Amino acid sequence: MKKIKVSFKGGQSYQLAACLDVPDDQQPKAYALFAHCFTCTKNLKAIHNIDEALAEEHIAVLRFDFTGLGESEGDFEETNFSTNIADLQAAAQFLEREYGPARILIGHSMGGAAVLQAASRIIEAKAVVTIAAPSDPEHIERFFMSKQEEIERSGEAEFNIGGTSFRISKQFLDDLESNNMKSFIKNLNKPLLIFHSPVDDVVAIDNASRIFAAARHPKSFISLDDADHLLMKEKDSRYVGKLIAAWSGRYL
Repeated sequence: MKKIKVSFKGGQSYQLAACLDVPDDQQPKAYALFAHCFTCTKNLKAIHNIDEALAEEHIAVLRFDFTGLGESEGDFEETNFSTNIADLQAAAQFLEREYGPARILIGHSMGGAAVLQAASRIIEAKAVVTIAAPSDPEHIERFFMSKQEEIERSGEAEFNIGGTSFRISKQFLDDLESNNMKSFIKNLNKPLLIFHSPVDDVVAIDNASRIFAAARHPKSFISLDDADHLLMKEKDSRYVGKLIAAWSGRYL
């Protein structure tokens, strides 16, 4: 797999850092777009493994850092779920303009919720994949309940997530509450593949059940057995990549 460093303007006009992972012969048969998990970055090892497995099947993948995260410009405190969706749209436009249309949309955790909502706006996409995704973005509000009062009083509060400090504002939580995921899932009108582990202790597998129930056919569910939420084991992430390639071939 070859890595091509690129950048583009996101939904808020900040420059977003990205990487296009392509097959060794640089002759992909299709392009995919990957949305990472909440407060993660494009450099998560699991994403690299998934992309590598896809590249072996001649599917190139664009992964990028959302505004205010990783190597991208912007202030995380000023972002929310809606700005993530805008970044996804901007990424899809960049990919189509410079290389080819995003035929597969892949989202991990909160990124999965984002691709479910962005899919209807990315017309060129032929298939959607979620990995350990919440059925509603409001799911992550529970992580901030300990400082709910401070957020209401001061308009923001600081949290430590994975060893990194982030400021979460009231507008971030208000934006989560304003999104109705069920209607977006119901009207997806694209083939959907759902991955989830029954032992995921971050986003419970009940979320996968709700997504599956809300979606129309064609839809598929694959259990990730004993995998953790971030797919830290290489065998788990490569397994996901191989299955995405096999499943999506029917729709490309």
